[in-house]
Amino acid sequence: MTQHPTEGTCPFHDSNGPDAAIPPLTRREDQLSKSGAAIEIDGRGVYRVHSFQAARAVLKDEGVRQAGFMSEMAAKMGGLKQPPVLFSEGETHHSMRRDTARYFTPTSVAEYQPMIAALADDLIGQLAAKGEVNLDDLSLKLAVNVAAQVVGLTSSRLPGMEQRITAFVDGGGDSEPGAAQVRSRGAALKQQANLALFFALDVKPAIQARKKERRDDLISHLIDKNYNDVEILTECLTYGTAGMVTTREFISAAAWHLLKNPELRSEYLHATEKERHAILHEILRLEPVVSTLYRRAEQDLTIDGQHIPQGSLLALNVQEANSDGQAVGERPLEVCPGRSLPRGVQAPVLAFGDGHHRCPGAFLAIKESDVFLRRLLIWNDLRIVTPPRVHYNEVVKGYELRGFRVALGAGAAAH
Repeated sequence: MTQHPTEGTCPFHDSNGPDAAIPPLTRREDQLSKSGAAIEIDGRGVYRVHSFQAARAVLKDEGVRQAGFMSEMAAKMGGLKQPPVLFSEGETHHSMRRDTARYFTPTSVAEYQPMIAALADDLIGQLAAKGEVNLDDLSLKLAVNVAAQVVGLTSSRLPGMEQRITAFVDGGGDSEPGAAQVRSRGAALKQQANLALFFALDVKPAIQARKKERRDDLISHLIDKNYNDVEILTECLTYGTAGMVTTREFISAAAWHLLKNPELRSEYLHATEKERHAILHEILRLEPVVSTLYRRAEQDLTIDGQHIPQGSLLALNVQEANSDGQAVGERPLEVCPGRSLPRGVQAPVLAFGDGHHRCPGAFLAIKESDVFLRRLLIWNDLRIVTPPRVHYNEVVKGYELRGFRVALGAGAAAH
C-alpha cells in the first residue's frame, strides 16, 4: 500500500465526486472549542482541553488522576482494599499493569487468533443465513466473547452476558464528574439490579470455577493476588465496559467508513495486515470511541502556559485533539492512512489514550476488528440497508451506533 503524505489530497473519497471526502461520521460539533484556544475554562470551572499537545501533556503528567468513567462509583463501593487498575495511580498502578500486560501482548493476541476467527466465521454465517442483520448486534457478540476469554468470564450460568453488560452501561452515568446528578430512585435500583445479575450469573461462577482450577486469564490472576469478590467484580466491570463496549462501537464505525468508501474498502481488502491495521488506526483517529477523557489535578499544574489549580477537573476532547492539524498535518478530517506524524505519536493519536493509563488492549481491539471486518467485507454484494443512528453514552463518554442494518444481495445502498 502506498504511504500517503499529509500534503495534498488524500486519495480516498466518497463516490459522490473526487473532492467529496467523507467527513467524520460521529463528531460532536457541540463539544468543539468556541474560541480556538488550546484550553478553555467553562462556567463550572472545568478546564476544557482541545489541542493535541495540551491533551497529551495532561495524560502523561503524574500529577493528575483518573476522573469519570465510573471512577466516582468505584470510589464509593465498599469492600475495595485494592483499587481497580483503571483508577489506581503511582507504583500501585504500574505494578498492576506489569502483572497483567502479558494478556495483551502481540504474542498472547496471536494465541487468541483461532478463537477470534471461529467467532467471526460464526457471526458472518449468521449474516449469510439471514441475509440481513443489525451489524451492531454482531459486533457486540464478537467484542463481548473475545474480552470474556481474556478476562475469564466464560462460566456464565445463563447465556446473554452481552445484554447484561450493555444493560449496565446503558443504565446512565454522570453527565460529568462532579456535576449535580438527578436520578430517580427507580433508575438507581435498576442499576443495582443489573450489577447484581452480572455478578450472580457471570462473575461469581467464573470465580468459583477458577478457584477449583486456575486458567490463563485475568480472574485467575486476581485470585492469586488475593482479590476479593467485590474487587474482581469491579475489575470485570472496568475491563468489560472498556474492552467490550468500545470495541463494539469501533467495529461498526470502521465498517460504516469502509462500506461508504469503495476505494478505501478495496485498498483494505488487498492490503497486508500491517497496512490494514494502518487503515483501521486512521479511522479510529478520526472516530475515537471515547470522545472525552477526564482527569483531576492532584497538584497545581502548568499545561501549555495555563495555570491549573490543584483539585481542578480537566476534560480532554479526544476527537478535537486527534484532528489537530499541528499534530496530524493537513486535511485532518479525512481518512488518510500513512500520515507523517511527529516522533512518538502513534497512528490512532490519542484514541487509546496516552501515558500510564493508555489502553492496554489496544492491539487486541485492532486485531479482532480486522479479523471480523476482512470476513465481512469480502462479500462483494454486502450493502448498507439502514445507516446507524448516532447516540452518545454518558458512561463511556462516547458514541453509540445503533440500527446499522446490512444485507447481502442486490439493492441500492443507503448513505
